[in-house]
Amino acid sequence: MDLALGQAMAAGQAGEVPVGAVLCALDGRLLAAARNRTIEDHDPSAHAEILCLRQAGRLVGNHRLAGSVLVVTLEPCLMCVGALIQARVAAVVYGAADPKAGALGSCLGLEHFAYANHTFGVLGGVLAEECGGLLKRFFLARRKEARNASRNGPA
Repeated sequence: MDLALGQAMAAGQAGEVPVGAVLCALDGRLLAAARNRTIEDHDPSAHAEILCLRQAGRLVGNHRLAGSVLVVTLEPCLMCVGALIQARVAAVVYGAADPKAGALGSCLGLEHFAYANHTFGVLGGVLAEECGGLLKRFFLARRKEARNASRNGPA
């Protein structure tokens, strides 16, 4: 999770929502590391989880990443869970729960979706305070910037 937090901090410094992820093989080998890049890439699908799957797929030469474990700072959304199912990951470990869009228990429980062709293990709440705090500080700063901009008017 420390590696994923490092990616999340880099995302925040780049002005992206601070979410980071790493994908590891079962033997512990790092396959990929990524941060959110939706703004930078002009791509709504450029979530840290998706970018990790893309990197790892290229590295191993296969779209199936069976036996891999994704570690991510925020509970994955519906789009990311769909990609994780397609990639056949073995497990997902996440930090902060996402009560607005989390698809692994907060809003939806898709990790055991009965109609999916693959399921995976889930462990949430790992370093949740650190992961959640990073997000809270980021959005607090964004709201403060927006208030200051509205007070100062157009430049």
